[in-house]
Amino acid sequence: MNIIIGSTNPTKIKAVQEVFPLHTVTSKNVPSNVSSQPFSDEETRKGAINRALQCSNSNSEDTIGIGLEGGVMYVDNQLYLCNWGALVTQDGEVYTASGARIILPQEFTEPLKKGVELGDVMDRYAKKEGVRKKEGAIGIFTGEFISRQEMFAHVVKLLRGQWEYWT
Repeated sequence: MNIIIGSTNPTKIKAVQEVFPLHTVTSKNVPSNVSSQPFSDEETRKGAINRALQCSNSNSEDTIGIGLEGGVMYVDNQLYLCNWGALVTQDGEVYTASGARIILPQEFTEPLKKGVELGDVMDRYAKKEGVRKKEGAIGIFTGEFISRQEMFAHVVKLLRGQWEYWT
């Protein structure tokens, strides 16, 4: 089985490799075709599906596509981190799952509304570089009890479980 993930982000690639250790995992830089900073569950899910669809449309047989997308969403006028994943088979079956949610500081609202991506906001907030490719917002705000890779691995486990159950 070949698995193509629609991202070159190392945390997302490692998450897929962790859940599919006996399969060939390759990455492909594909657009999400949603905002660079998705602002709802619906938009974040759509971005994950779009990435997975593009990867599953490869010419090779025995291939599934996986898309992982991070975003933000409102609950009671407060922003939360959200994340979605999609797995698409060669015959077009689509499986989706979502994972952890954690509240974001109120001060993040304005920059995010102005189009600044959460990864850039996190770099400034944490006074670090490349948070999105390392621990992620989830790692910062949980004191590294949960890393971005672990968060996405959980979503990929949900995807794999659905796919194996329904096939």
